[in-house]
Amino acid sequence: MPRPKRMDEAVPANLQSGLGHAAAVADAAPRPASGYAGDVSPALAAQWFADGRAVLVDVRTDAEREWVGFVPGAVPVAWKQWPGMALNPDFDSALRAAVPAGGKVLLLCRSGVRSVAAAKRAAELGIEAYNILEGFEGDPDADAHRNRKGGWRHRGLPWRQN
Repeated sequence: MPRPKRMDEAVPANLQSGLGHAAAVADAAPRPASGYAGDVSPALAAQWFADGRAVLVDVRTDAEREWVGFVPGAVPVAWKQWPGMALNPDFDSALRAAVPAGGKVLLLCRSGVRSVAAAKRAAELGIEAYNILEGFEGDPDADAHRNRKGGWRHRGLPWRQN
C-alpha cells in the first residue's frame, strides 16, 4: 500500500469532517461514524466537556502530554504506551474507571487516528464514545508542521503546557 503524500490523507475522519480550515461550530451535531457513536468537532467536544455532559479522555502517551501540552481536567489513559507504542493492557479498566455508567466519553489524540481506535474499543465495552476530529495538534501543513491546520490547540480551546 503506498504511503500518503500528506499526513492529512492518512486521517479519513478529519478529511470527512468538513471542518477544513473553517472555524468549528460549537453547536454542530456529531457526525456518524462506523463502530462508535460519532465524530465531533473540537469546539463541540470542548462545550460538552465544559458543561459536564461528557468525560474527556486523552489517549496520547504520557510523553506527548508532558512535552506537547494537555487539556486541563482531561483524564489521561494512553491507548498505546511509549516506548514501542504497544497497546496499553490497562486501557479497558482505566476507561471504565474514568467514565460513569451510562456516560459519554470524548477521546482525544494527536491527530484523530488513535482516538478512532480507542472510540471503537470503548463502544465494544458498551460506552457511548466520540472521536474528537483533528486531535490535539491537527494535521501537518505543507511544511509538515502541526498546530497550524486544525486541532484543539490551533482552535484556541483550553490547554496547558508544563
